[in-house]
Amino acid sequence: MQQYKNFSGQSHVIAYENGDGYIKVKFASGYWTLYTYTNTSAGLENIQQMQQLAVAGQGFNSFISHYKPFYENKC
Repeated sequence: MQQYKNFSGQSHVIAYENGDGYIKVKFASGYWTLYTYTNTSAGLENIQQMQQLAVAGQGFNSFISHYKPFYENKC
């Protein structure tokens, strides 16, 4: 996983992993901290947007909070 840059300093996302058709997101706190979102669960456009925001280091947590994309699994 890659560390999320968190340019705003307010994100709960700490790391992510981009893959072909998925993104894994590690959150700083909560009972479930690792979520996997896939093209099947969240939709291709959402996954592409999430991957771009993760790399950019800004707006990623806000996107997840606002759009609440469905996840494939969590642990």
